[in-house]
Amino acid sequence: MFSKGFALAAATVATIAVSAGLASAAQGPTCSANCITEYAIPIPPVYNGPFGLARGMGDDIWFGDQDTISRIDKSGAITSYDTSPGAAVGWVTGGNGVMWFTERSTGKIGSVDNHGDVTEYAIPTPNSTPQAVVVDDSGIVWLTEQSGNKIGRLDPSTGSFTEYPVPTPGSAPLGLALGPDGALWFVERNAAKIARMTTDGTFTEYAVTPGSSPQRITVGPDGALWFTELAGNKVGRITTDGAVTEYAVPGGPVGITTTPTDRALYVVLFNASAVARIALDGTVTNEWTTPSPSSAPLQISAGSGRELWFSESFLSPTGNKIGRLDLDAH
Repeated sequence: MFSKGFALAAATVATIAVSAGLASAAQGPTCSANCITEYAIPIPPVYNGPFGLARGMGDDIWFGDQDTISRIDKSGAITSYDTSPGAAVGWVTGGNGVMWFTERSTGKIGSVDNHGDVTEYAIPTPNSTPQAVVVDDSGIVWLTEQSGNKIGRLDPSTGSFTEYPVPTPGSAPLGLALGPDGALWFVERNAAKIARMTTDGTFTEYAVTPGSSPQRITVGPDGALWFTELAGNKVGRITTDGAVTEYAVPGGPVGITTTPTDRALYVVLFNASAVARIALDGTVTNEWTTPSPSSAPLQISAGSGRELWFSESFLSPTGNKIGRLDLDAH
């Protein structure tokens, strides 16, 4: 385990109040009512429920759920594959022709192919609580270790692991994305920072609003990194040179994604039990409430067409579902 040098960069943060009024946009959504379909998960949530999700190699959406990595097709049919007992499967992403997932309770990272064959790798640091996972163009798998306070690197061709300690102690690295600059960008939930790490382990950290609890991060259609702040009720934008802007988005934004058919961001609002569309100027242009009240949505991913999929977590008595938002009118 080793860490290269790091630089702590001060960032000028501008907080911008956002109007919730509707705004038209090219390729924007046309559905305004009955746009969300929910699919109940047949496995009762014992200690965990649907968490991360991502589109697979075809049209299916894969998601983590308790001790399983599962897939759901467009008809709502769910197929599940077993992982380690007590795994608490979390984030999911595609890469190298398989789906990758983290096991938050067992300290492992795993992959599953289209046939349901599962391979697991133990993370060197015990009780590291692996969370987000991404795969770069060379096939290297990267992940955040929330309790371990590290960024992990796995070479699947050899099974070798390298870990890079995050400079700020107890920062709780969470959401992770591959930046357009070739670096890794992630959020530090406890430290209220956005961080950049080069693939050789050099860190730069940028402060955002104190106590804002940043959660997820993704590359926006404009080439900047966009992130959510659950406690701050904001969505933020950071350029690759570190300029930060924050936009007020009530409702507790958590998951964030883009879709290739629309130059906008889509977020799930954990406290408001809704999905919102955010224009590139930070305006909330559309908001759709889930049919189930208090559904506590966590993650969101684009599907194969004009739909977005999201998880409704076990943290709500009406959760334990997968939701689908159809952007076009029925």
